[in-house]
Amino acid sequence: MEKINISEKLSLFNEYWSPTIIGEVNDSYIKLAKFKGEFIWHTHENEDEMFYVLKGVLTIKFREKEVQIKENECIVIPRGIEHMPVAEEEVHVMLVESKTTLNTGNVVNERTVENLKKI
Repeated sequence: MEKINISEKLSLFNEYWSPTIIGEVNDSYIKLAKFKGEFIWHTHENEDEMFYVLKGVLTIKFREKEVQIKENECIVIPRGIEHMPVAEEEVHVMLVESKTTLNTGNVVNERTVENLKKI
């Protein structure tokens, strides 16, 4: 058991929209990611996901509304809910997701990350 320095881990990568594993809790991964710009509309049919904003402001668009998540706030998106993350400026996020969660959910494209890095 070792402590994890979040700032140090975030300094190890610069890619946007590419979640990186920093730990595991039961059947879930704890991930860090940097976001900037718009992602894609997608759904996770079998998994819930949690976004915790460490730095910046993240907007999650839903078909019927938008929710802004600021630093030290989080949101849990239930499985089956279509959404699109948007970051006007760079945002640092911690994600808690089932190990089976694909970052692009039901969509497979150039932003899909199938083999996550561990740092």
